[in-house]
Formats: sequence, C-alpha cells, structure tokens
Amino acid sequence: MNFLDQYHNCQLCPRKCKVDRSRGKVGVCGETSELRISHVGPHFGEEPSISGSRGSGTIFFDGCSSRCFFCQNYQISAAHHGEIYSADRFFEAVKDLIDKKVHNLNFVTPDHFWPHIKELCLKLRALSFPIPKVFNSSGYQLPEMISEYSEFMDIFMPDFKFADPDLARECMGDERYPEIALEAIREMVDARGFLDPWDPSGERVAERGVLVRHLVLPGHVENSLETLDQLHAEFGDGLPISVMSQFRPVPACFAKNSLTRGVTPQEYDLVLAKVKELGFEKVYTQILSDQTDYLPDFDNSEDPFPGHRK
Repeated sequence: MNFLDQYHNCQLCPRKCKVDRSRGKVGVCGETSELRISHVGPHFGEEPSISGSRGSGTIFFDGCSSRCFFCQNYQISAAHHGEIYSADRFFEAVKDLIDKKVHNLNFVTPDHFWPHIKELCLKLRALSFPIPKVFNSSGYQLPEMISEYSEFMDIFMPDFKFADPDLARECMGDERYPEIALEAIREMVDARGFLDPWDPSGERVAERGVLVRHLVLPGHVENSLETLDQLHAEFGDGLPISVMSQFRPVPACFAKNSLTRGVTPQEYDLVLAKVKELGFEKVYTQILSDQTDYLPDFDNSEDPFPGHRK
C-alpha cells in the first residue's frame, strides 16, 4: 500500500469530505495531497515544557480542517503561504532540525497531512533517530485515529477551543466540536497520560503525555469557564493545561464584524479565577499584553516568531 492512498477518498479529519486529494482536488482543509509547509525551524515560543532551552523543532503545515475564522495562523491555515515539499525534502528538513539539537519534533496542524508524517516517522524509526514527537493540533481530530497517531507521537498538545456548540458552529461551522474534541483528548490521555516530566522552568523538557491548550476569546468568557469545567470533570485537577490570552483580531474578524478586539484584563482574570477555584495543579498562563509577539508573521520565512527568541 502506498502511503498516499489515504488521500484518495479523504477521511482524515471529522469533516470526512471524501475528496480525492491525490488527483489535485482540494479538501475542506484547503489542501491537495501535495505536502505544503510554511516554516520549519527551532521555535522558542511554545510552553517551556516543550521549547526548553534549545527550542522545539516545529513544522508548520498549510491548511486546516477546523477553519476557525479567527485563526491566529490564518496566513497558513487559510491563505496557504507555504511551499510544496517532496517526501525527500521533508525528510532532509526534519533531519536538519534534529542536527540542530532541538528537544523534539513538533508537527503543527498535522492531521490532514498524516500519511506524509507517518511515512516520515517510519523512516526516522528505521534509522534510529530517537527524538520525542509532538502532535500539536486543534483538538478537532477523529477519535478513532488517535491510536494510530500514538504509535508514533510521544506528546499530544491539543486545543480545547469550544465547550459551547453554538459558538463552535459560529466560528468553525461544526457544532459537534465539543464532543469530538473531548473524546479525542480522552483517547490521547489514555494513550500517553499527562505531560511528563512537568517542569515549568523548561530545564527538564517533557518526553511524553498530554497538555491541553485553551485560547480565551473576547466576549466569550462563559465558553472558557465551561471549557475548564468540562476538562476538570473529565480529567481532574492533575491535567496540565495552558490558558492563553494571546488572541488578536485578524482580517476575517473585521470582515465578519466579530471578535474585533483583544481579551480584556477583567475577562482573563475571571478565567484564571476559575482555574484556581477548580484547583488545577499544572497550569501555564500568559501575561496579558498589547504587544503582538505571539502573533506569527509567516511572510518572514526566516523566523515568523522573532518576539520569542531568547
């Protein structure tokens, strides 16, 4: 079986659009079966457990099946600013990352290009490259795919964006997101447990496990509070979480006249108070700032995240 066969009748994500991406047709993710990547390089802006001191070896794939209109990575998820990579070029780029002594390989929005990634991981395994691999995703994954991902991935870093089905439908067109994402995260935790080791200083970088991220959206604090309630009810206070305040409006927000401002201190404080009330023990938070260091610029092919470099 050729690794490209999974693109023929594509059902790699919950949309299950069944498009034959191998014939140049575009799926809901916005991509054909040609591997398109926007950036490969060490990244210092992930949580310290992932970035450590030498950076996380990030591979940013173009396209996304979630299609959130407010996507902070819209230049690659919606505008597709990347380049086509052959399987050989992909392998050489990843090998170069490993040679730079990054702590891990970090596959960002990977599910719609999973066949390429799986093939890469098989090559790395055959050549005995022992480096942790991170599945960095939207949370909008097929739960039945997690067991296959976990054959190769050591760390899962999913979002849990929406607990409110109506908000999910408004933002990404699928009210099923909360149930799909929660079930996918259950499977991830069953497969890999919680992030380990847990060292917020970044001196000991994580080697396996799950860290769940949540981006607070302006005007939708109740969604964040319910998200935290659901995560706590399902996984308890030992679940490592990252509660992010970095939202910035992107062009589509103004086009839709929705989410056209940042998060206020009052909103973020309410969410952090909920984190404390529930008793989460392993938490990353952010300093609320008017600066845009967290917002990438993929037009800068050398370093889309200059504000993160140490």
